[in-house]
Amino acid sequence: MKVDAPVVALTHVRAIDGSGAAPLEDQTILIEGGRIRAIGNVAKTPTPAGAKVVHLPGYTVIPGLVGMHGHMFYPSYVTPGLYLANNLAFSAPRLYLACGVTTMRTAGSIEPYTDLNLKKLIDKGKMPGPQIYVTSPYLEGPGAFTPHLHELSGPEEARKMVEYWADLGVTSFRAYTNITRAELAAAIDAAHKRGRKITGHLCSVGFREAAAMGIDGLEHGLIADTEFFPGKAPDVCPPRRTTGPLFAQLDMESAPVKEVIHDLVEHHVAIASTLAVWESAIPNRPPLQQRLLDALLPEARFDYLTARVRFADNPTTAPPAVVLKMEFELAFVKTGGLLPAGNDPTGHGGVLPGFGDQREVELLVEADFTPLEAIHIATANGAEWLGETSRIGTLAPGKQANLVVMHRHPSKDISDIEKVEMVFKDGVGYDSAKLIESVRGMVALR
Repeated sequence: MKVDAPVVALTHVRAIDGSGAAPLEDQTILIEGGRIRAIGNVAKTPTPAGAKVVHLPGYTVIPGLVGMHGHMFYPSYVTPGLYLANNLAFSAPRLYLACGVTTMRTAGSIEPYTDLNLKKLIDKGKMPGPQIYVTSPYLEGPGAFTPHLHELSGPEEARKMVEYWADLGVTSFRAYTNITRAELAAAIDAAHKRGRKITGHLCSVGFREAAAMGIDGLEHGLIADTEFFPGKAPDVCPPRRTTGPLFAQLDMESAPVKEVIHDLVEHHVAIASTLAVWESAIPNRPPLQQRLLDALLPEARFDYLTARVRFADNPTTAPPAVVLKMEFELAFVKTGGLLPAGNDPTGHGGVLPGFGDQREVELLVEADFTPLEAIHIATANGAEWLGETSRIGTLAPGKQANLVVMHRHPSKDISDIEKVEMVFKDGVGYDSAKLIESVRGMVALR
């Protein structure tokens, strides 16, 4: 912790409130009791006597990021075709918080009991980390790609699984690629009866089928929608090696794609943007950063660098999936869709908690959103999906003092989103550099 006082005044800052509005220069942000007490021009916002004053000329403050597709594990391919995952109960919460993620949804748990207990420890102040909205274990049918996942036997088991984890405190559910329509419908019904939301990374079920059932969100965008696959059988996920090339052939301006977008918007289905994880399959991307290499376990660092070389040595002529995802997400938002964002730290290890969330914001700008729009997506939109707009997502008096202090001006150069120096969560300021240093060489291990 860097700043912990009853009353804190951040003075002479540039404030980007997360609403999409233009930045406000030379502001004072007053924090008291874990909440924002006031925001206003320095000349018109007096600093209370006894307040801890932090002068920040040249710095920008944005709302804490609301990560809507995070995980607490790291991918490990122990042999070709066998995917395992190590839980990062120590390093992941610290990295998320260090990079400005003050709220995150796990979007699928490998160790749900661990995630639930991590939430308790963080909420009690016994360890640093973001506020966690825990998602259930994956709701998956037969054919799971990893032994971590339970395979459902039918709709009744799907219903019981939702009820069990809702009783234990998970706040949302995640359907996965081999779930059947009957199982998904049962899970949606059970989740909604408990006041919970459910999203899906689907394959066996098409997007419009899921929207008609009442699903609340879809992960990754159109790349996971197999309804365009010729001859797709009901409740069957086509082979992954064929769905990728098919997606690359889709015209994002075509009538069928526009019909999907219209259907999703009409049914109020959100799309979680996860551009960072898809970028990692493109040769020589993302930019190789020393901070990422320093954070990784040496063996994991070797595996990651080897994977980068493999991608560079085997380029594809098809349009990168991330480019098509960008086009789809831009069209989705222009049509009125709700697009929150997350990092999905899986893939081959190139996306880490926190670091990947910052990269996601940069990629949203590459997708042709403005920096202010990208920040809005990564903050306010996540709060809206969670139903927490009265508490988090934007900077405003009365809201929780979750905010990120960074050097320079991200609304002019979005790469400044990485220049985080201090992160306030519930009014307590954490030292970003020290949090990152505390997990050096540990990511992929613990």
